[in-house]
Parts: sequence; C-alpha cells; structure tokens
Amino acid sequence: MPDINRESGTDTGTDGHLDHGKVGKTPPANRLIHETSPYLLQHARNPVDWYPWGDEALRRAKEEAKPILLSIGYSACHWCHVMERESFEDEATAALMNQHFVNVKVDREVRPDLDAVYMAATQTMNRGQGGWPMTVFLTPEGEPFFAGTYFPPEDRYGQPGFPTLLRSIGRLWEEDREQLVEQAGRLTEHLRKTAVPPTAGTITREELAGTLSHFSDRFDLLHGGFGPAPKFPQPEGLSFLLRLYHRTGDAEALRMAERTLEAMAHGGIYDHIGGGFFRYSTDARWLVPHFEKMLYDNAQLARVYLEAHQVTGKELYRKVASETLDYLLAEMTSPEGGLYSATDADSEGVEGKYFVWTSSEMEAILGKDTGRLFCAYFDITREGNWEGFSIPNTPLLLEEVALTLQVPEVELAEELAVARKKVYEARLERVAPGLDDKVLTGWNGLAIMALAEGYRVLGDVRYLEAASRAADFLLTRMRGSKGELMRVWCKDQVSQLGFLEDHAYLAQGLTDLYEAGGEVRWLEEARRLADIVLERFQDPDSGAFYSTSNQHERLIVREVEGTDGATPSANSVAASVLARLSYHYDDKRLRKAAGEGLAPFGKRMVAMPLGFASGLTAMDLLLEGGVELTLVGSPGRPDLEALRERVNGLHIPNRIVGRRDPERPEVDQTPMVQGKETVDGKAALHLCKDRTCQAPITDPDEVTKVLEGMR
Repeated sequence: MPDINRESGTDTGTDGHLDHGKVGKTPPANRLIHETSPYLLQHARNPVDWYPWGDEALRRAKEEAKPILLSIGYSACHWCHVMERESFEDEATAALMNQHFVNVKVDREVRPDLDAVYMAATQTMNRGQGGWPMTVFLTPEGEPFFAGTYFPPEDRYGQPGFPTLLRSIGRLWEEDREQLVEQAGRLTEHLRKTAVPPTAGTITREELAGTLSHFSDRFDLLHGGFGPAPKFPQPEGLSFLLRLYHRTGDAEALRMAERTLEAMAHGGIYDHIGGGFFRYSTDARWLVPHFEKMLYDNAQLARVYLEAHQVTGKELYRKVASETLDYLLAEMTSPEGGLYSATDADSEGVEGKYFVWTSSEMEAILGKDTGRLFCAYFDITREGNWEGFSIPNTPLLLEEVALTLQVPEVELAEELAVARKKVYEARLERVAPGLDDKVLTGWNGLAIMALAEGYRVLGDVRYLEAASRAADFLLTRMRGSKGELMRVWCKDQVSQLGFLEDHAYLAQGLTDLYEAGGEVRWLEEARRLADIVLERFQDPDSGAFYSTSNQHERLIVREVEGTDGATPSANSVAASVLARLSYHYDDKRLRKAAGEGLAPFGKRMVAMPLGFASGLTAMDLLLEGGVELTLVGSPGRPDLEALRERVNGLHIPNRIVGRRDPERPEVDQTPMVQGKETVDGKAALHLCKDRTCQAPITDPDEVTKVLEGMR
C-alpha cells in the first residue's frame, strides 16, 4: 500500500461556519452555477474546474483515466470556507487540481447519501476521525483510496499542505495506479460488508430501563451533558431520559435531563437576545458556542424543552421553547412558508461578531441605569468573557441578581423584558450573518413536529398556522414532475429526489400536526408517505430501511442509517411513524414493519444508547404500546377545549391522539376514532390501551388523575 497516510497524517475536521471571502477567477465551464444550493453557488466562482456529482464528472474521469477529487462541505462549515479561501480560490492550487483530477464539489445537506458513504470511508482510513470539509480521492469508478478533512495551504507541523498532497497523489496515480485501485477495491468491499445491518436482536423492557446506567457513566455532574468538550446538545438522548423517568420513575433520569437543559438554557449556547440555540459549545460549561444556528437543532431542542415543561411545569422550559419557536418564525421562515436551513457564525469576516457585546454598547443602547441592570443579569462585563467581548449568559438566577441590585424581582423582570427587545432591535442594525436559504424537506419535517407540539402544549395558534403553512409548502412546492417528493427547494427551484429522512421526518411531522390540530388530511398524507417508505426503502432481507430508495442513483454502498447524528436516525424515525400510524389505522402490517426496521440494531441500541436514542424511543412504543386518546366533541366548545388542554399539558410519551367531531362524522373515519361518541351531549375523552378501553371521561380533573396514574 502506498504510504499516503504517513505522509499526510491524521486529519480531524472542525465543525464551523460560512465565511464570505474574496473570490477567484471564474472557471470557463462554471458548472455549479445552475445548482440549487447556495454553498455550491459560492464555489462556482472558484478557479477550480468544479463539477457537481453526476454522470458528466464520472464519464470524464473514466474517459481521461483521472482520479476524482471529491470535496464535501456545507454552508454552515467554517473550515470548509477557510479551505476555500486558502486553496480553492488560489490560482496555483486550482491549477494543480485541474491538471491532475476531475474535481467534484458536493453539499452534504443536499446529498446526505454521498456524505454518509464517503464519511464512512474517511473514518475507516483515519482511525475513526472525520469531519468537514471532507476531502476524498476516488478511482473513476467512485471507489475511495485516500481521504482526509481540512488541509492547510502549506506544509506545517508534519502535515502536508494541500498542494503537496495533490502532487503526491497525482504522482502515485501515474506511477502506482494498479496498487491504488486495488486498495480502493478492498476498502469498498469492507464498506459494503459493514453497511449490511447486523443480526437481529430483541430488546426487553428490563434492558431498555437498564440503559440509564450508560447515560450516568458519561454524565457531567458539574455542567450537565455527556462527555467532555466540545459539547453537543443531544436532544434525542434528553428526550429519551424524560421517557425513562416517565416509565420507571427513576429520579436519576430526570436529574440528568434537567441539569443539562438548565445549563444550556443559562449558557451562551442559547441566544438570550434573539432566541434559539447555536450549534454546539466549545467548552464544558456551555458558555462559548460555535455561533452558527441550524434549523434541525432548534426544532429538536424546542421539542425537548416542551417535554420538560410538561414533566416539571417549570417556567424556564416554557420560556426557552417559546422563544426558540418564535426565533424560527421571525428569522427562519420564508415568505412561501418553508423554513430555511441555517445561519452563519461569521459576519464581516469575524466569527460571533453579530452576537457578542461590550458593556459600553449596552449602556449606549439602554442608558446607564437600565444598561447596568441588563449587564448584571446577562453577565456582560467590561473585561468580557470571550476574547474581550461578552457572550450573553445568565449564571445567576433572577432573584439573586434582584437581591444584589436591591431591585424588586418583578420590576427587574419587566425592565429586562423591555430592554431585551431594544437590544434585539439594535442587533438587527448590525451586518447579519449569512443565511443558507435553501429549504430541505427533512429538516422542515422536524420543524413541523416542533411547531405542532408548540401549539399542542402551549396553545399558541401562531405555531399551528406556521406548521400548517410549512406542510402545505412541502406537499405542493417540493414535488417533482411526477409528483415525487423532492429534497431541496431554493429560489423557486426544486432538486434531488427525497431520501428516507425526507419521507420519514415529514410523515412524523404530519402525524404530529394532525394530533395537534385535528385536520385529517395531514394524517392521510402521512399514511401515503409511509406506504412509499415501505415500498421503496425497506430492505426485504433485514427489514431495515435504506437511506436511499430503489429509485435513487446506485452508489458503491447503500447505507442504512442506524445511529443518531445531528439529526435522528432516519431508520428509527421511519419505524416510529409506522408504529404510530398502525394505531391510527389499526394496521398490524405497519406495526410489524416498524419492529423489523429496529430489530437489526437491537443489541447495539442497549449497548450504545446515546447513539441510538431515537431507536430506543421507537422501541419503547412497540414494547409498551400506544396510549390511544380520542377527543370527541365540537372544536372550539369549552367542554372539548378543557379536556384537550388537560391532555396536552401532560407528558405522555406514547400518546396516540385522535380527533372526532360528532357534527361532521364524515370528516374522520380512521379506525381508532370510529364508534366513539360524546356522553349526554358532553365532550368526552376515550382512552384505550392494550386493546382495552376505559369508560369515556368528561371531567377534566379525571383526565389528569387517570393519565398521571399510567406508567
């Protein structure tokens, strides 16, 4: 094997954000200019002769017997854009790339299938290390023989600069091609074998409950979260802990979830001025974030804070959830109703500049007295807490600050609320970070889940309206010429056939939207998507769900996404929504398919619960069964609304909610709600579990008593 790895060293990418730097000469072909990806459009201005992934690039590589240089990144990746500035915009480096390689640029958010395949290759060749930018060298057949992440523009610290690497691989391709091709073949065969789902294993209730010890072993007792810095929020794991608490009553599960949620809510990872969360924290105490904001993070975190509010009734969790959802409405929603993907960390070429402050700036905006109060609460000091500036955070409770300042707590809260709006308005006058304005179906599905739950739990109709608009947008505008679900919308153009996550996340979101608002059309659309998942994505041998459908391009490996990443496992979400729909439609086939989708990962789930939290959540539904709650009554009437509010205020992890209007019996005739009526003209809640139904409940107090007694 040629000694490329020793020459290049081991490369670990750093997750970060977009930086609009100077641009190089536009290449003659400029093939990226028609792509529906802001990230690719940025690279269209490089002097590199970039191709998008596709037949043209692969054909040229084969015709000219050249290796492919595959560069994968995304718009919210700081080091992707550093490498662009340093290397892809450099004329000399671009000339080397154009001379020796067919260069392919991919947006990982548009093509998660390519990203998954070649990230597996990168990690295999780099002892588990990977990241973005991802730099992979392929044979003309698409098989990888060398991979790394970020490469500097010159040799440094024992690592080759990118030009050195290009010359080395170009020379090896000319002098030792046969060995490189053989190496690529062996690696590809290894990837194919490891992509096959493992032998099925079942999980017991006891094993599910026993996963708590794995969380405890990695828990940071001081700051919350799991493992050392950098720290990621891991909302799926936190949600699963709340579920474990509901199931077992073990206070340790609730303690770990609350400590983490409170630490994040008080830390700098939360945007205390504009709402919403940054991507992750660079330190252990959640103070210093990478300042990019992602739609998927905020959707998932809003939802878990809503769950925590249901469990504890604490105002902090309600406040964070509502402010995060408000941020999505104010800054991330397109005029058409879809939600944008991300905002950058940088503005004016400086990371975090838009989000950090000095005490003198606060006094200029708010005046000396109010500025003093604001700075005291949000930890904005003259010396700063990060590079001479202050990242707003709230290390002290409101009552502690009020006591120190000798200001009544209620008065302080009111003054801070008014001041926060003024600071936010002042921030809007700054140069804003870049916006990745593409709309992704799957991520919008996550947002619909959060917004629907926001309405269901908090009762704010704005969230229901926003979720409904987004759903309408996806179901009408995100369609191909044959009506197929597409993944990407940008500037009124759609592209890329939808993947499993697009179908599964949207189906889950539509199911939530039905359960929140009662419009049966959302449930019907979710069922249609579920049928597509079964028809086009399920592996007939293992039962697991491939990330790509049988209509997608065939890559060197067809992946099954078993573990959670920044987003939940698409395989697990597919299983979850199939299980939920099986109750609505009384369809054993759907429930069986859900179990088959999870079974290949059974034992791995309990061995590595932090990586399989969404799968464990779906498995819990299958093991414990759904709690079927049918609300029967006329929408808007006080008796029905009182019952609905009691149901919505409770944390019921495996709830399956149906709605039936007795005055419009033709509207919803799904099996779960059929035959269920009001009681003596009063709205009623029909509760069924394990194919056994209780007497209808008309008293809201009885709803709370019965449901809280269920474990």
